[in-house]
Amino acid sequence: MSVRSFLFGKGAKILEQEKKGPGVLGLIVLGAVLCLSLAGDWGRAAAASAPAEVAVPRQMSAPEAPAAVGRRVIPLGKAVGIKLFSDGVLVVGLSPVETEDGASYPGRDCGLKAGDVITHINGGEVDTIEEVQALVTQSEDEPLTIQAVRGQRQLQLTAAAVENSQGIWQLGVWLRDSMAGIGTMTFYDPSSGVFGALGHGINDVDTAMLMPLESGSIMPASVSEVKKGESGSPGELHGQFDLTRDLGTLYANTNLGIFGQMPQETVGNAVEPVEVASRDQVETGPATILSNIRGDEVEEFQVKITHLYPEGDGTRSMMLEVTDQTLLDATGGIVQGMSGSPILQNGRLVGAVTHVLVNDPTRGYGILADNMVRQATGETR
Repeated sequence: MSVRSFLFGKGAKILEQEKKGPGVLGLIVLGAVLCLSLAGDWGRAAAASAPAEVAVPRQMSAPEAPAAVGRRVIPLGKAVGIKLFSDGVLVVGLSPVETEDGASYPGRDCGLKAGDVITHINGGEVDTIEEVQALVTQSEDEPLTIQAVRGQRQLQLTAAAVENSQGIWQLGVWLRDSMAGIGTMTFYDPSSGVFGALGHGINDVDTAMLMPLESGSIMPASVSEVKKGESGSPGELHGQFDLTRDLGTLYANTNLGIFGQMPQETVGNAVEPVEVASRDQVETGPATILSNIRGDEVEEFQVKITHLYPEGDGTRSMMLEVTDQTLLDATGGIVQGMSGSPILQNGRLVGAVTHVLVNDPTRGYGILADNMVRQATGETR
């Protein structure tokens, strides 16, 4: 298995316009750090016939979502390592195969496009780059029957690999089967063992597609450095995590966050559960966030909820402004890696940090905690 590091959101290049208020500001989903204690060609997908970078055993398929999540949860704010293995193999790019007769494009010519998810080849399920590599090598120039998913559509395509000038059989397709990085946990429900994190989904860094989850887990992480945010240049947390130590297992990667389960002893009893606020209990005014910006310490910082928005994409329900001078001095405001930091107000969990304004790192967006809790069980709003 080839695990690649990723910067949650940044790779998707979500640069949008904030039109409410003075000026025009960019917007970026907050992310994880790239400074991981791992080896390999991180952030780059592997070609369909190139060797994988790092071998990590693939886990069993993700467990089912629980039937219910309680309305009293433990707010966390802890940075964790996250590794995700895709359900199928994601096409992230197409390239020519250089043969003795010139360039050939078997992947492109058969109809594959960036963003397609290859699920089967010759009737057999494929979930790893290595499985695709083996089938391409074994088949040589014999046609391969490829089943793929494009959005909501099922596709069946036929492609034949070509031999490059070095004698290697290739399809001219760049693939990704896994990702790894750092993000922040939002809440833990003692009654079900469910946790939620990030407040947005994990998207592929090249195609911006939501990665289809086959399995995944979270690991202990430590923040070692902060790149301060400045106007036009979002900051980020740098840290390390250990791929060999799992704290919990993921069961869902959704546009409103990632969700999984872990044992109570992993969380401890230091923090008492709080009520999850409904939408009508959230108000503009003072609030706090819990965030892990150094080592493994979770700290509380002052913010202000400056605006509440009607339901839209769900991840931008409120506008936040950092008012805590300690946080401003340390990070410049909201930085990548803080995505998922819980927002507390009036003794309740009201939301989680999700975005930062590129041109003003003191401000950003948050998702409603109520949206995340509902999403944790697949409940529609």
